[in-house]
Amino acid sequence: AVKQLWGDGDHMAEIDDMMSEQKAIRGEKAKSVWDLLRDRAVRWQLITLFLVVSCMQLIGANVVYSYAYSIFIKAGIPSDQTNYVSLGVGITEILSTVLCVSGSSAEFWRKTLLWKNYTVMALALGLLTVTLSLQDSFFWVPYCSVALVFIFIMSFGIGPAGVLCPLLTEIFIQSYRPAAYVFNGVTNWIQLFILGLLFPFIV
Repeated sequence: AVKQLWGDGDHMAEIDDMMSEQKAIRGEKAKSVWDLLRDRAVRWQLITLFLVVSCMQLIGANVVYSYAYSIFIKAGIPSDQTNYVSLGVGITEILSTVLCVSGSSAEFWRKTLLWKNYTVMALALGLLTVTLSLQDSFFWVPYCSVALVFIFIMSFGIGPAGVLCPLLTEIFIQSYRPAAYVFNGVTNWIQLFILGLLFPFIV
């Protein structure tokens, strides 16, 4: 099964990890979310997961998606063609996430992807703020804004969006993974709901 999944090669290290994890849990049943919240042994993993999910909500991806349409209109893209540009943004995110997942085999590589792409995203947002302020100064500034939107989305897909999925399987043993996925989903949607309520007032 491992060879079918990963292809030919020496996968004994991964198989040994699986076997040692299987021995460690000794046929334990899947833990509930309540067990996950109460168990002090996984407290730091839970805090790490919560912080990464929270950062995903607060890094500005939702804001960029909210304002992308108006940025495209100001760049001179006809309103009947902005749907195609928005589709291009979505395809860019999908392709960058696939690129991240296929290229993130080592734990160190994923950390590098995460921090470097957070840096690129911060720079893109900073420059986007500048280009939106100077939108009417030069004819080429709106096109810079469009390019920055694409750079931001690509960095988001390669970094945070692609790193979060494998993170759960790495920091939790098998018996806690279902509960961790539930915690991740609930936390993500609650934060998205709160952000959705507060964002219009912040604007």
